[in-house]
Amino acid sequence: MKTFVMHIQSATQYELIDRVTSFVGEDQSGSFGILARHARMMTALNYGLARYQVKDGSWRYLAFPGGILYFTNNNLYISTRHFLSDTDYQRISAGLLEQLLKEESDLQVIKDSLCHLEQEMFRRLWQMGRDGIKI
Repeated sequence: MKTFVMHIQSATQYELIDRVTSFVGEDQSGSFGILARHARMMTALNYGLARYQVKDGSWRYLAFPGGILYFTNNNLYISTRHFLSDTDYQRISAGLLEQLLKEESDLQVIKDSLCHLEQEMFRRLWQMGRDGIKI
């Protein structure tokens, strides 16, 4: 069976996987697969799980918060903010859920901070107007 090379990269991680026989991912149009010698392509991957098979027939899973996929010259490049890689579907699913919950929590903290900043700006503008300071 023909194979290709997969490069997965983030700001702090890089993995090179040789002898990949197939890759299955998902973008806005739905699920798709890539085999060796696929035509050149580029797409934005959705948040979630992807999987790939290596020459020995085993499947491995990738979890990431979206990313860019580029296939050219029998090399698959995936660029993302960060990723998890595992051979166990249950373990990586739990890791993905944990990651999603943490990101949601972090996002809520940012939203709360912006709300407080907005309230303080309005309070100060109101105070300046009350004190007769022209804006």
